[in-house]
Amino acid sequence: MELATTRKALVAIDLGAQSCRVSLLRWNRNEPEIEVLHRFSNAPLSTKDGLRWDIEAIFDGVMTGLRSSAACAPEGIASVAVDGWAVDYVRLDSKGNPVALPFCYRDTRTEKAESEVHAVLPPPRLYSLTGIQILRLNTLYQLYADKIAGEDPRTPWVNLPEFITYRLCGKRVSEYTNATHTGLVRLGTHSWCHEIFHDLGLDITSVPEIVPSGSLVGPISKDLARLPAFRDTKVIVPACHDTASAIAAIPAAGDDWAFISSGTWSLVGTVLEAPCVSDLAQSLNFTNLGGVGGRIYFLKNVNGMWLLRQCMNEWAQQGIRWSFQDLLSSCASLPVPAALIDVDDPQLMVPEHTIDKINAQLERLGQPQFSLDDSGIPPLANTIFHSMAARYADVLSSIGKITGKKLRRLFIVGGGNQNTLLNRLAAQYTGLEIILGSTESTTIGNFAIQMAALENHGNPSAGVTAESVARWAERMSASSLVLSNDRETN
Repeated sequence: MELATTRKALVAIDLGAQSCRVSLLRWNRNEPEIEVLHRFSNAPLSTKDGLRWDIEAIFDGVMTGLRSSAACAPEGIASVAVDGWAVDYVRLDSKGNPVALPFCYRDTRTEKAESEVHAVLPPPRLYSLTGIQILRLNTLYQLYADKIAGEDPRTPWVNLPEFITYRLCGKRVSEYTNATHTGLVRLGTHSWCHEIFHDLGLDITSVPEIVPSGSLVGPISKDLARLPAFRDTKVIVPACHDTASAIAAIPAAGDDWAFISSGTWSLVGTVLEAPCVSDLAQSLNFTNLGGVGGRIYFLKNVNGMWLLRQCMNEWAQQGIRWSFQDLLSSCASLPVPAALIDVDDPQLMVPEHTIDKINAQLERLGQPQFSLDDSGIPPLANTIFHSMAARYADVLSSIGKITGKKLRRLFIVGGGNQNTLLNRLAAQYTGLEIILGSTESTTIGNFAIQMAALENHGNPSAGVTAESVARWAERMSASSLVLSNDRETN
């Protein structure tokens, strides 16, 4: 493989709630070539103190991937950027170390916090302040849960992707797209909402500085800087919210398209130039997440493939094991279910007893329940797939009513777009043309933002424009050089 040695490589780190990966971009005859060098599993830990993330294990996996990147890129590495899931955060002590393992957003501690927050700031008021959907997993409710537990509200915190960034360069920031997901940023601004902090008794001195997507936050430091490949490496914040990076990788023009970022969650939405907080948007609980270049990603969270994974784990505990592909094959010839379930039932957002919760829904509908044996498994999976697709159609129909857009195309990106049955059902239920983007769209978006940032030498703290990122995303998507086979076997 002939690779240019005068153009340095880039590294993208994507933290997922189930799987994390470190990818390397090098240049082959002036074309980008991307390879996943290290992939490692991730899952929340059930501890006596709640559902938490092993943040040190995550950081160790990142460091393994970075060292592999250095070994594979003798030309040197120009930049590194980290994206990941939103809302969760790490509290830091006076030395910058985690005070404790960070909580997982699915922990039930926010149930009490949500009700107490709404007693002070009712949902309509919160929505008018932030434009963010009311979900008890939002950082807002987690910080309030800390307050209830007696945690010092002055203790600094930083969201998980930016925590890894902080460990790499020593600067604590909150990237714009990820900051908006906290439910603590004032609508239409890049600033924390002082009113929320004041009214809820939270300490605004604990927050990081908000910076735009594509900001250069510092040189890589500590042990990595001693490796030749990392001698002059810059640390960049991409769109630290992984969904925002994935959407930035969609090479679409016009105003007739929507997206689904499909994975653990299904993020269903469209791109707007300005926030939309109409009465209908608020009543249907749509969110206005910050996007690359200041755009707005107007969307709803729909329970995604995590729901099926929970069922598969419960089957496995009973000694019943099905592969994902066998499930798809078994469901492909099944008829439309007699009844669909509400995949966004709050009870289905938390782990354990998922099949019991689904059966409880069916009982309320007067429908027979699914049995816990081989005969009941394909019909249950089929019901989940149809219910997800029907929910997609419902959300997209609402988007059309709220925004006035005439949607014709639906881009599906992320690892979930490999589900051929769900893609077919999405087309059937929505009536839209389905266009499959890259399964590694988050990584492509991460790299596109890095390239746009590196071009912006004159103002490295100003972030990037959506147009410059789109040009790089289109080039990377067109090159078809994202490799499906990892260098290592996991």
